[in-house]
Amino acid sequence: MRVKTSANILIADDEESMRFMLSQLLSREGYLVGLASDGEQAVDLVRKEDFDIILLDVRMPRMNGLEALAQIHQLRPDTPVLIITAHGSAPVAHQAIAAGAYDYFSKPLDNTELRIVIKRALERRALQREIDDLHRRDLVLQRQVETLKTERDSLEARLKQCGRLIGGSKIMREVYNLVEKVAPSDVTILILGESGTGKELVAQAIVDQSARRNAPFIKVNCAAIPEALLESELFGHERGAFTGAIITKPGKFELADKGTIFLDEIGDLPASLQAKLLRVLQEREFERVGGTRPIKADLRIITATNAELAQKVAQGKFRDDLYFRLNVIPIQLPALRQRLDDLPLLVQHFVTLYCQRFGKPPLLVPPGIMEIFLNYAWPGNVRELENVIQRACILSPGHEIAVATLPSELCAPPVRAPGAVTTPNGDRVVILPEWFDDLSIPLSRKIEDLTLQVEKRLILRALAQSENRRQAAADLLGISRKGLHNKMVRYGLMEDTDV
Repeated sequence: MRVKTSANILIADDEESMRFMLSQLLSREGYLVGLASDGEQAVDLVRKEDFDIILLDVRMPRMNGLEALAQIHQLRPDTPVLIITAHGSAPVAHQAIAAGAYDYFSKPLDNTELRIVIKRALERRALQREIDDLHRRDLVLQRQVETLKTERDSLEARLKQCGRLIGGSKIMREVYNLVEKVAPSDVTILILGESGTGKELVAQAIVDQSARRNAPFIKVNCAAIPEALLESELFGHERGAFTGAIITKPGKFELADKGTIFLDEIGDLPASLQAKLLRVLQEREFERVGGTRPIKADLRIITATNAELAQKVAQGKFRDDLYFRLNVIPIQLPALRQRLDDLPLLVQHFVTLYCQRFGKPPLLVPPGIMEIFLNYAWPGNVRELENVIQRACILSPGHEIAVATLPSELCAPPVRAPGAVTTPNGDRVVILPEWFDDLSIPLSRKIEDLTLQVEKRLILRALAQSENRRQAAADLLGISRKGLHNKMVRYGLMEDTDV
């Protein structure tokens, strides 16, 4: 196989003198030349090698030029073929043109005309290839656009189904996906997440996509009701069951019949009621306070907590059998600081919502304000963000959110990622982010967040040191290439790296 430095031309002619003359002429022009003495040999060469132009004599042994043209056209439909005919063979030449030949020459050949036609055919082929390449790229882009449209439509459909849940980050798409999967069944759901992350909204989204969407949806905050009243509130009571029970009152479980009950802050359920809830989960029945008749409960139970239930079980503060009954399918909601990609979308949503509610024109969110939001830890999560935006919409005097309307804690120095500094005596001291001192955030979540931030920082450093070569970065980190790939997907680091 010759090394291709210029256009590659095949000459097929049974006359050795014609082959020699043409090869000398074209070689002096800088072309690479291949030679065939008949049509069959020409077709075999075309099958093995990609020529830019083919010169075919019509009259050749074993397979004539027209027969070879037909086969070459099937093998290489975009390769220009120039037909060489005997003097006065115009009908044959016209037949060749009709069969797909680019042009024809009559013997004796005009060398100048041959050079011009070959140059023109090469330019035309190069242009056609460029057009074909653009067409292929256009088709690829069209498919990518269609894929993006499909993903967008799917995400919009999920957002619509998930009600007021806002966010398109990878971690939230996983939440939407899980909600879609579990909603149609009656399986018990445990929603986990810090205060303000939207646990009740997830419960509502599950109900809205379930077969019980038109049935009662009863919500109970187990931490908001005094323990002395909670049993009656949940299970109801008979008349005369206790002082003040002058009538029979159905409880929340009874009111939720055929529908769904949502027990928020289930980690605060008193030990005295945990056994009764376990019975509801196991046998789907209960008794009112002071009652003796079992009442059947046809309902779905969804619970939520911001507490570490497994830790409470280990401490003996929560029944392990109840925990296992509740934790059939857990849905973990991320803290806002774990999905900052969604923050601009959330900010715009709340600005639009409260400007409309207060009858004000839409407020702009200056880049400086957004930077303040992105640098804050948001211990109160989405609920805290909503309250901050509501306050800003009320107090901002102009056409944009003013810094003066923000709570003082937001304007404090930016939260620092975990890192280390070297003291004058050479010691390395770890610098923790400011939110690490917030006692309202559970220790386990602080450790998880720090681990994720440190891991992402180390991956970025390894990629920089290895000049974005993933195998080298994986070797530096002591993990597999696949493990590094999965972590890069998780942290959104897939751009500007090698494959």
